[in-house]
Amino acid sequence: MTHRLDGIRVWDGTRDVGVSGLAWAPDRIEEVTPAAEERWPELCVLPGLVDTHVHLLGFAGEGDGGTDTFTFPLVTTREEQTLHAAANAQKAMRRGVTTLRDLAGDQAQAAARRAFELGIMPGPRLLVSGPVGMTAGHGDLFVPPAVKERAPLADSPDECRKLVRTWARAGLTGIKIFTSGGVLSIGDKVGWRNHTREELRATIDEAHALGMLVSAHAHSEIGIQIALEEGADSIEHGTELTAEQAEVLAARGTPVGPTLLINEIIARGKAAASAEARDKAAELVARRDELFRAAARAGVRFVLATDASGYFVEFGDQLTEVVRMTEVLGIDAETALRAATSDAAASMGLGNVTGRIAPGLGADFIVLRGRPWERAADLAPENIVAVVCRGVLVAGELPS
Repeated sequence: MTHRLDGIRVWDGTRDVGVSGLAWAPDRIEEVTPAAEERWPELCVLPGLVDTHVHLLGFAGEGDGGTDTFTFPLVTTREEQTLHAAANAQKAMRRGVTTLRDLAGDQAQAAARRAFELGIMPGPRLLVSGPVGMTAGHGDLFVPPAVKERAPLADSPDECRKLVRTWARAGLTGIKIFTSGGVLSIGDKVGWRNHTREELRATIDEAHALGMLVSAHAHSEIGIQIALEEGADSIEHGTELTAEQAEVLAARGTPVGPTLLINEIIARGKAAASAEARDKAAELVARRDELFRAAARAGVRFVLATDASGYFVEFGDQLTEVVRMTEVLGIDAETALRAATSDAAASMGLGNVTGRIAPGLGADFIVLRGRPWERAADLAPENIVAVVCRGVLVAGELPS
């Protein structure tokens, strides 16, 4: 069955195409054509947002369920975790985020992805990247030392290759590496080196051989440099990005996910976190804005990446993150919106699937009050009228 909205303003992921007639059948935009009459002058249509960096495996109910981001995986069965991951993905979808990439996933998120793809349950488009980290590295230090049962780790080039292959066999779509310490990991420092060059080289080579993009967690200057030199496909956080590195990133078109809100929330004590994490975040945020603004001027390709987990950044806070991108990066509303739709999708290899409103692409879009490509503040949850994902209405009501 074909659905239509005739006489509504459309921003197609790159530009305002004016008052249009939009037609879609399940999971396919059929046409976007000029319309003579504007029926809903206060409304617009724009693509569903694309968040390139989330963590779905957390408590999905209201509040924290008596746990936090560290203890939830330790006290919850894998079967239950999978249900929470699916629920978090659906929460994001209903709030206008119709494509997600989990950047520390495993079989649980892969199971949710397959269920969404097969139509077993409604859900956003989901990519899942498996972590390849070392003993006592950033990824490993989310689990207290006394806990014996830990996620898979790799401590040699051969082990790195095997873990990449293991994640590929499990149906994951990408790989995440670590070239610096982190904020929430327990007991490390942001500037600590993680894997050796040989281990990173083996990981990236094996991932690329299997058609998997590699995202590099890198806060520190040296961590960013290592990721650049070893050929990572994206930089996650990039907080201490230098002018020289920005030039290289801009020339290559390598995407950077700046994860703005989460570090501000932790640094300012707006959510429960250890004093260690607050200190690390505060030190990073102190110089971040100046560096990022200069990088944006240099042409660095920033894309929407929130690090949302439901504990610090909520699923749905992606809209606020886009507004914050205009403030921190000094970019205009339309540039930020591209970074959260068409360019974010393209950065993950989904440019021919979603992120734009164009014939032949997936039917993922938001009906919104306002003109968010002109006024970033219009991109707010209270302005969402309806969300369509995979051609199905998943939130609100379409105008009639």
